[in-house]
Parts: sequence; structure tokens; C-alpha cells
Amino acid sequence: MGEMLHVRDLNAWYGESHVLHGVDLSISDGEVVTILGRNGVGKTTTLRAIVGILRQRKGHISFKGRDMIPVPLHRTARYGIGYVPEERGIFSTLTVEENLLLPPVVAGDGMSLDEIYALFPNLHERKTSPGTKLSGGEQQMLAIARILRTGVDMLILDEPTEGLAPVIVQRIGEVLKALKERGMTILLVEQNFRFASKVTDHFYLMDHGEVVGQFPVQELPDQMPMLNRVLGV
Repeated sequence: MGEMLHVRDLNAWYGESHVLHGVDLSISDGEVVTILGRNGVGKTTTLRAIVGILRQRKGHISFKGRDMIPVPLHRTARYGIGYVPEERGIFSTLTVEENLLLPPVVAGDGMSLDEIYALFPNLHERKTSPGTKLSGGEQQMLAIARILRTGVDMLILDEPTEGLAPVIVQRIGEVLKALKERGMTILLVEQNFRFASKVTDHFYLMDHGEVVGQFPVQELPDQMPMLNRVLGV
């Protein structure tokens, strides 16, 4: 597998506050990588810096060999990166199907509506419902599905299971497994490492704006003492 995303010595600031301190990570084509860490350690900031939402950044970010630091935010998706933020950002006054039809195909071949509905049967059942009528789990599914319509090569998800019922968490896990089988590259920020371990190939552990550990999923049992110490689980 070739390297799809490479981040080296990434620093980022909010105003004068220095929040990322030399973050390094890499993701291969078709790999699922999860960033673990407590609240406030820089996980979301890392995603925002990679995507380009946070412009106060220094370091090296390459995606499929392209230097992404100078790329403006509105061009990021066209190079193949899709971002689903924690707040989901669906259009609440539009129906499910209108939300799905709104984004343009920006890179490669996006999934058709039939493919989306096969992957998310709940959305098919609610396709005429406005966003305001959807549950939190349905909103999360719609946010992911909307990005898949665009045809991006890498999906970045920020806390996709937070606050969701166990049955919906299980469904999100099934969707991520299906996307992985299709060859989708996924970068995930997730508090629930037991959920993440079912879909992830490699973990990065963050604390105080730095990567303090990394390991393949096969080493998760051996890394539990470190996770207990850093995450407080």
C-alpha cells in the first residue's frame, strides 16, 4: 500500500495559543487510522489543521504526494479529502435526499443514491424527512453519506459515535467496515477505543498536543497499561 497522507512536525495555533507541538502521523492507501486521546489534547485541532480549516499551522502535510499547506480550504475536497466534523453540519431544513444531492462530485466517482441507500437503509426510509426530524444517529449517517457522494479518497471523521445509542454505534461500525472493504482510507478521532479497535489498523495516542504513542491494532492488549495511564480509563 502506498502512503496517502503524511504529516510531519505539524504545529498549530489558535491566536497566540500553541496547541499542536510537532505532530507526526502517516496513513497508507486503504488504511484506517484512529487518533485516541482525552478531551482537549489536540485531536480535533489535528484534523482541522490537516483539512485546512485551521490556517495557523506550520510543518509538512502531503496528500497523495501533494503539499497541502498552501492549498486553500475550498480546494481541499477537490483533491480527495472529505471531512465530517463532530457537529455534522447537515442542512436541517432540507430533506435527507436533498442533503445527499446537494454536494457536487469533486473527486473520482461518488457513490450513487442507490449505493448510499444500500449502505444506509435508515436514510432510505427517511429520505423525504427534513434534517430537523432525524435522530442524532441518523444525522451522523447522513453526514457521512453526504461526503461519500462526493467521491473523495479519504474520509476524516471526528467523534462519529459520540452520544449515540449502542445500536447506532454498531451500525456506524458496520458502515466503516464496509467502506474499508471497498478500499476507503479513513482517519478517525474516537474516544471509544473498543469500538475503534473493530475497524482500525493503527492507533495514534495524543496528549498535550503531541503524539505520545502509536501501535498497530494487534498490540492493543499489550498497550492497555499506557492507555489506562494516558486516557484515564
